[in-house]
Amino acid sequence: MAKGTNCDNCINYIYDEDYECYTCLVNLDEDEMGRFLQNTFHDCPYFRLDDEYAVVRKQI
Repeated sequence: MAKGTNCDNCINYIYDEDYECYTCLVNLDEDEMGRFLQNTFHDCPYFRLDDEYAVVRKQI
């Protein structure tokens, strides 16, 4: 898994319409969640690039 620092580009970072905000789909432990909420969760081991063109590149 690639490590990343920008949640905005992560496939696990989605908009939750019930809470009306963006949330992380990964089940973070207490320490990870604290760092996530404080915006200090760098080099996230769960980061996956939200590359919407990956499928298209595979088809070419």
